[in-house]
Amino acid sequence: MKLLAVGLNHKTAPVELREKLSFTDEQVPSILKEILAVAGLTEAIVLSTCNRIEFYTVSEDRDTAVDGMVAILCKFGSIDTASLMPYLYIHEDRDAVTHVFRVASSLDSMVIGEAQILGQTKDAYKTASYHSATGPILNRLMHRAFGVAKKVRTFTTIGLYTVSVSSVAVELAKKIFGRLNGKNVLMMGAGEMAEDAAKYLKDAGATKLIVLSRTYAHAADLAGRLKGAAVEFDELYDQLMDVDIVICSTSADHYLITNDRMAKIVKARQYKPLFFIDISVPRNIEPSIASFEGVFLFDIDDLKGVTSQNMKEREKAASEAGRFIEEEVSKFLNWVGELSLVPTIVSLKEKFEAIRQQELKEALAKCDNPTEKDREILDAMSRGIINKILHEPITEIKNVHARGEVLKDITLLKKIFKI
Repeated sequence: MKLLAVGLNHKTAPVELREKLSFTDEQVPSILKEILAVAGLTEAIVLSTCNRIEFYTVSEDRDTAVDGMVAILCKFGSIDTASLMPYLYIHEDRDAVTHVFRVASSLDSMVIGEAQILGQTKDAYKTASYHSATGPILNRLMHRAFGVAKKVRTFTTIGLYTVSVSSVAVELAKKIFGRLNGKNVLMMGAGEMAEDAAKYLKDAGATKLIVLSRTYAHAADLAGRLKGAAVEFDELYDQLMDVDIVICSTSADHYLITNDRMAKIVKARQYKPLFFIDISVPRNIEPSIASFEGVFLFDIDDLKGVTSQNMKEREKAASEAGRFIEEEVSKFLNWVGELSLVPTIVSLKEKFEAIRQQELKEALAKCDNPTEKDREILDAMSRGIINKILHEPITEIKNVHARGEVLKDITLLKKIFKI
């Protein structure tokens, strides 16, 4: 049995590739079905965010599982294997468990300590569980991952310093404008990340907040909570005439702001500075608009370059959190190891019990009219002999795992007893 974590993230792959492989909530069930159709692959979870696309799986055959998952990614993203492999990571067993725990605890995030990834990981597990894609290994793994994330946030200072993708976006806006007082902001999208960005902008002094979403009710709800104004989606280009900052965080799979339309807007604005941050994956703003005079465009990968003292403090906490991760990884692997030993121990006991029953039957057949008491004595004696014979082998099997040794002894034991 192999536990695998296969994927790519903001550290290994550019946004141009990640956006090709970004799964929507509606696509995940069919992707799970394809993964589970790979020979020998028994459990699966799909985690897809703006910064990572990962498969967590359990398989009997490592190579077959990896080849199958690579094929699925290539098929979905319409890319060839050679274009994907340089950006892909494949973690196995201990490394896979460590990776999952670090992801859930936000130690592997672009912004260390951000809280959103834990919710995204829980949602990914919930979806996989609902579609019967998980089993005993991944169920246990994810519950431990959530426990580890809680432990990290409880016993370290990683959550005390305000740093998130949205706050970093606002820091970038400050670098362009200096101060945000009197600036008008257009929020494209009404999700959690958009709401976070809006709050940071308001706190930084932005004067007017306009919320635009494909679902007007969602825009109105967010605008109401933040004392802003909601507009219909088809007013997008009209709003671009008067705003200074645009934060885009939607689930659209295409460009909502295009080069051709922006050329007219920029000229009509007389090249007044217009700042865009596109934190959507796939991106929703055509990258080429950055060539226009007065237009500043940043995507989610550009946020990597923005640092702060708070980020440094979180990195210190992340180092401390690594100790918790290692402890929990060892505990989980011990459980998995013991679980994998159960079939061997059961088979060994069943083999000896079958022999005991046969010998007991033959012994009783040779006795002249054995009483019930005689039967009980022979049964207890034979059972005791078997238990004493098996005690040391079973203890040694468990010790082999506890010492972290290769289970060659178990393989030999299976051959000797033909189990």
